[in-house]
Amino acid sequence: MASGKRTLETIRLNAPVDPSRLADLQIGTVVYLDGVLYTGREGVYKRIIEDGETPPVPLEAISNVNFHCSPAAAVDDHGGYKIGGVTATASFRFAKWLPQWFAQTGCKVIIGKGGMSSADYREIFVPAGAVYLTTVGYGTGALLGRGIKAVQSVYWLEELGIAQAMWVLRLENFGPLLVESDLQGNSLFEQANAHINRNIEQLYAGLKAPALGRFGETVDKKDELV
Repeated sequence: MASGKRTLETIRLNAPVDPSRLADLQIGTVVYLDGVLYTGREGVYKRIIEDGETPPVPLEAISNVNFHCSPAAAVDDHGGYKIGGVTATASFRFAKWLPQWFAQTGCKVIIGKGGMSSADYREIFVPAGAVYLTTVGYGTGALLGRGIKAVQSVYWLEELGIAQAMWVLRLENFGPLLVESDLQGNSLFEQANAHINRNIEQLYAGLKAPALGRFGETVDKKDELV
């Protein structure tokens, strides 16, 4: 008798990632990375895209993987830096910079937390031939930190601080990450949300409507309150 248990597909990729390998990535696939990636978030985007500064190094020559994160970095005994953990940050805040970022840097993989909107995947990621990988759950910063073997270099540390600086990190078995969007713009989160929302009203069938007394409350289970 079948148990109904599903085994997740796992892929190990080397960064920079060969663009031809991205076609192998289906939403929900587990990914581990070796090689090199760089961090870059609003501080880096503003300097390069809004202020027109030249990147401190030719990014396309370093990697095509950009991680939206804050590293927990400390000076080691040799005057370099050691990363104890990395916490991904919410990527949707950076959508306005990504069309130009993809065009300027040749980036093909974004890693972050929470994903982007479906429109962003269709209109920004698909034309760039890029995918989105999401970290898995909360509290995994130390786990991901184990996959960071060395800080290759760091730029704009004094100007931007630890969280916003551009860190170039050497990886070994870095993950787990989940494929949230593929080359066709399909979204794991979007599909899961649609599946849940189809049946959510059944969970409340026969129950009395709640008494509303506080500002912002709603009886629509699909509403997202901020």
